[in-house]
Amino acid sequence: MHILSISVGKVSKLVILGDGPSRNVNSAIEKKPISDEDHPIPVFVGRLGLEGDQQADLNVHGGAEKAVYVYPVEHYPFWQKLLQEHASELGTLSHGFFGENLTIEGLTEDEVFVGDLWTVGEVEFLVEELRKPCFKFDAKIGFKAGPHMVLSARSGWYLSVLKSGIIKAGDKISVQPGERSVSIVKQNEALKRERKL
Repeated sequence: MHILSISVGKVSKLVILGDGPSRNVNSAIEKKPISDEDHPIPVFVGRLGLEGDQQADLNVHGGAEKAVYVYPVEHYPFWQKLLQEHASELGTLSHGFFGENLTIEGLTEDEVFVGDLWTVGEVEFLVEELRKPCFKFDAKIGFKAGPHMVLSARSGWYLSVLKSGIIKAGDKISVQPGERSVSIVKQNEALKRERKL
């Protein structure tokens, strides 16, 4: 269980296509790796997230309880195949593609529980909740991908920051289990019922 890469992004314009005219919205879903296993550059993590990272809408992303977004690399092949089926021209997906700050290996939604405490480098994180897909995610992918994310429980999850400090790609993830009553998969199942998927 470790970090493969750390990604950040700035707020920029994202084109939203639909039945009517296209429109531009602010989004920071475009994240690029700044620390990977070939170049494990240290990155500071504060209470509101990674240094150099931004969020466009703090009602749904960011803030103290959604400071850092995590996504497992194990899901990348699923999305790559799905994109090919939709004749996407996006090519090979790079880490950070889903707007995640931490691309990790070794943990997926069925093994991660709300309330788990993570220690990574100097930083202490708390697992908070799943990431709910929105129209911006669909715009980034190029088709209605949100239901695929929820139905397959490939949502990723948010962390809050209990102790600030430095992390870098390659750092091990040490997990101290919490109550373990609600997994991220269970949250996905609840979201499926809520959205009637």
